[in-house]
Amino acid sequence: MTIQAAPREAAVAPNHTDLAIVAHNLVKTYPGGVRALNGLSLAVETGTIFALLGPNGAGKSTTVKILTTLSRPDSGSARVAGFDVVARPSSVRRAIGYVSQKAAVDPEATGRENLMLQGRIYGLRGRELRQRVDELLERIGLAQAADRVAGTYSGGMQRKLDILMGLIHRPKVLFLDEPTTGLDPEARAELWAEIERLAREERLTILLTTHYLEEADRLAARVAIVDQGRVVVEGSPEELKGELRGDTIRVELANGATEPRVHAALEHVPGVREITLQDGAVYARADSGGQAIPAVLAALERAGIPVAAATVARPSLDDVYLRYVGRSFAAAGEKGTE
Repeated sequence: MTIQAAPREAAVAPNHTDLAIVAHNLVKTYPGGVRALNGLSLAVETGTIFALLGPNGAGKSTTVKILTTLSRPDSGSARVAGFDVVARPSSVRRAIGYVSQKAAVDPEATGRENLMLQGRIYGLRGRELRQRVDELLERIGLAQAADRVAGTYSGGMQRKLDILMGLIHRPKVLFLDEPTTGLDPEARAELWAEIERLAREERLTILLTTHYLEEADRLAARVAIVDQGRVVVEGSPEELKGELRGDTIRVELANGATEPRVHAALEHVPGVREITLQDGAVYARADSGGQAIPAVLAALERAGIPVAAATVARPSLDDVYLRYVGRSFAAAGEKGTE
């Protein structure tokens, strides 16, 4: 038996003046009957970094497309920077910056030329544009490479340039859709630091979509976990992890075992709860994992269930996801098709 917490939707206050983004009950179905959003609601406070966390196919990119006016919902409503995304799309576009999953950089133009062109699109001209370009290039560490062709940039440098293009017109809200996908760990960590610094210095509201648990944990003041087109739980990373009392026990099994058999073996072990089986591993919670794990291993041995390895850890966002969705984040990602 899988123990799964009931969904806890974020409370949304559509008329709250401190909210940069408000979405209420968004529904979107694509041709063929694929429902990407199934009543998604969220509220993002002004001046914060807010992460939509979920595997591919959860509905994150569709949400961003609606909030940036690139798609229309079938039903529901949304406001960004105070403007209705359906009734006033032009006003929304002037108030936001958008960095998509796919790079918008022209590889045959220099970094400076990319930014100058983007600025002109938003109506910037002359000294104002040149000063803004120089300011951004210096701020994110691309000044020395500004006059090199962007096609010679590393992946991390191109992603930084992408973000600068989204910032050129001083938006109130910046959307970052999977900003570090494809980057190596070092480049990803460097970009995280830049996003944190830019949010602080530009006084931005940032909505970040990601399928990296550590990215949401590191950057976001608040996280909404998205599954099957809806928000299943929302809160600060520490708040969400803090709801999971005790430690996480993970036991990797040497051979396959059914969940009823595992549950029967462990259900009477003192202090062990929320037992589930995912991809050949047993997950459980205990107030003191170090004290509980010998009893867990002994119970599995008595039941004839061989063990390959066992670990104990403090709660993570993966544990939060498992609790509210009923499967591990990695397992959910294998099924996603956004």
